[in-house]
Amino acid sequence: MAGNNSQPGRTVASRMLAILDAFDFEHPRLTLTDLAHRADLSLPTAHRLVGELTRWRGLEREDDGTYRVGLRLLELGLLSGLHTQLRDVAMPFMQELYEATRENVHLAVRDGDNALYVEKLTGHRSVPIISRTGGRLPLHTTGVGKALLAWASPADIDDHLSQPLSHPTRYSIREPGRLRRDLQRTRRRGFSTTREEMTLGSCSVASPVLVDDEPVAAVGVVVRSSHLDLDRLAPPVIAAAHGIGTRLAEAGDDPYPGYVHDVTLRSVR
Repeated sequence: MAGNNSQPGRTVASRMLAILDAFDFEHPRLTLTDLAHRADLSLPTAHRLVGELTRWRGLEREDDGTYRVGLRLLELGLLSGLHTQLRDVAMPFMQELYEATRENVHLAVRDGDNALYVEKLTGHRSVPIISRTGGRLPLHTTGVGKALLAWASPADIDDHLSQPLSHPTRYSIREPGRLRRDLQRTRRRGFSTTREEMTLGSCSVASPVLVDDEPVAAVGVVVRSSHLDLDRLAPPVIAAAHGIGTRLAEAGDDPYPGYVHDVTLRSVR
């Protein structure tokens, strides 16, 4: 937690960020008192800064007096490259993958030792899952995470395997040697699999999105553990990942590849 208001060197910007950082998936709405406590600010300071954020539309005040993240932050978040390029390019391929499998479809990028879920598609009959857009799960227990890790540099993999590995279920791979072999197998085949390693009752297949042989993202599907032949799901997953990677390479530095640029309106005679 950040230092209190009396700590030297704590800027107004750091206090503002502490207020925004107080919100998370478990705390989407907070009272002023909660915000002051979670941001480690005095109540008068929190009141002043929350007021400024609200006027800027970074926060919105509900009728019951609680605050939530405002539309201005949503607008800024949508300018992220994850939305303006990766998500827009990936969505048609994800939709095709969902049509082919009728299963949960994920798009994720790497964030340190976690997979950050950028987008997901699901249906009424899809297996319930714990991942959510904007959420993070460990690399080594998820299909998309393994796909990202398998294409990391050898030094990066060594560093990851040297750390304690979490085990959400009894099927999670905790042994460094066993995980290394699994990553090597993933790289040889072009896709990763998990079997109840993150959540009991669900398995996954994923493949990396490569641009210039670098893993920029991963796409995958999550199915019920009763799905006996995960390998049969691999071809459409690999095809989706390849399609996204090819389109991203073609887009280059264009942040809006799905939009028409420089449209000139001509008068109709």
